[in-house]
Amino acid sequence: MAGDTILETKGLTKEFKGFVAVRDVSLAVERGTIHALIGPNGAGKTTCFNLLTHFLAPTRGHIYFNGREITGARPAAIARMGLVRSFQISAVFANLTVLENVRIALQRARGHSFDFWRSAATLSSLDARARELVESVGLTEFVTRTAGELPYGRKRALEIATTLALDPEMMLLDEPTAGMTQEDVERVSALIRRVAANRTVLMVEHNLSVVSTLSDRITVLARGEILAEGDYASVSRNPDVVTAYLGGSDA
Repeated sequence: MAGDTILETKGLTKEFKGFVAVRDVSLAVERGTIHALIGPNGAGKTTCFNLLTHFLAPTRGHIYFNGREITGARPAAIARMGLVRSFQISAVFANLTVLENVRIALQRARGHSFDFWRSAATLSSLDARARELVESVGLTEFVTRTAGELPYGRKRALEIATTLALDPEMMLLDEPTAGMTQEDVERVSALIRRVAANRTVLMVEHNLSVVSTLSDRITVLARGEILAEGDYASVSRNPDVVTAYLGGSDA
């Protein structure tokens, strides 16, 4: 691996009973960048994410993180290495407060994510860091609100806070602005830019406006294969990319 490459795949392939969802994907993500993975519906983007974090096992191919092969490693082990993902559907504890959600993630980073029986003093020792994370994603005014009460965009911000609590070196964000109002899109986009200041981000995103303003590099998938790579200006002018999107070939 090159010295500035943090995540790399070689020939990554996933087959489902004869259907090839991801085919021979060789991807290189540079350290300290925001790299977008885009493509029409059914292009294989989320499947790629599931392969990278081993929520799915690849049929063939290899995955490397920080120069170490992680193909076949357990999801929890991959997270402990510093590669942490979010999901398309916001994953928070709806009946717990914003602070409690972040505190649970901090407990997980300590290796005791479900030690609810510990003393209140022990748990409250995590509150200062939890409040810092809550503030970093703009949720200070919601700190005592239950997660289920939050507007959708704020829930996604909370999810990013819980991901940051694991202190990842690299974050995988799956559709971070999906289903949001324009105001929430702008807020979460600004948040992604802030959290990417000292880490690497790989994101699946449908909103091309977000992709164009945030991404340093873009990989376009179609029918499970890499169709194009480059900056936004180059891929947006690529005729194959235009055909894939406007033609709906992966719908």
